Amino acid sequence: MDKTPMNRGAMRILILGGTGEASALARALADRNAYAVTLSLAGRTAAPKAEPVPTRIGGFGGAVGLADYLRAGAIDRLIDATHPFAATISANAAAAAEVAGVPLLAIRRPGWRREAGDLWTEVATMEQAVAALGPAPRRVFLTIGRQEAGAFAVAPQHSYLARSVEPLGSALPVPDLTAIEARGPFDATAEAALMHATGTEILVSKNSGGAATYGKIAAARSLAIPVVMVRRPEKPDVPSVPDAAGALRWLETGIHAGPATLRDV
Repeated sequence: MDKTPMNRGAMRILILGGTGEASALARALADRNAYAVTLSLAGRTAAPKAEPVPTRIGGFGGAVGLADYLRAGAIDRLIDATHPFAATISANAAAAAEVAGVPLLAIRRPGWRREAGDLWTEVATMEQAVAALGPAPRRVFLTIGRQEAGAFAVAPQHSYLARSVEPLGSALPVPDLTAIEARGPFDATAEAALMHATGTEILVSKNSGGAATYGKIAAARSLAIPVVMVRRPEKPDVPSVPDAAGALRWLETGIHAGPATLRDV
C-alpha cells in the first residue's frame, strides 16, 4: 500500500518506521495540518498494526532508490525511526538524505545498561551469541526475532524457546524447539513466570532498548538467569534524538523558524 499525502501546502515528512517511536510520532502528527506525513514500513511483518497516517509497504531499492523517492515526492524532512539493529536501512537513509538534500533526523532510543545483579555476556554478532551458549545442552530462551533465529541451527544440542512477532516457520531447524508468536509489551512478572515455567537457563537478547521488552531483562535479573546480550551495530553519525517527542520538537522548529535555522535538538 502506498498513499501520498494530499496536503501540498504542508511540510512533507517521510518516516522510516517499524518501531514504537515511529508509531508515536505518526500519531502525534496525524491531525496537524502543518504536516503531510507518510510512514514507510519495510514489509517484514505480514500484518502490521494500522496507523493514522498514509502508509507505504516495502523497500526503496537501496540508497539510490530512496533518494529518488525523496526527490520525486518533494519530501521536506526524513525521519529515521527504524529499529536499532536496522543498520542497512539507516545507512541508506543517511546516504539518500545527503544526495537529495533533505534534512535527516534519527530517533535512537537509549540502549539498556547493565545493573547490579545482571549476568550479562556481551557479544557483537549473532554467531558470537551462539558460541556463548557453550557446547553443553541448555534450555535457551531466544528473543531475537525470526530473521536471525537461523544462526542457532548450528547448535542443535540446545532446547530452544523462541519468541517472535511473525511465525518462526522453518527458520530454526532444531529437534527441540517451542515457538511463541507474541508482540510486546511484556512485563517483568509475566516474563519471570514464563522463564520459570519453561525452565529457562539462559536468555539471548538484542540490546534493543526501550521499555516494551525490558521485562525479560528484569525477569532474568530476578531469577539470576544469565543473558547473552548482542550489542548494537554502528550507525551513521547524523543528528538524533532519543524519542518521538524530540523529533516533534525538531519538526516544530522547522515550521516556526524555517529550514535555514534548523538545528539538532
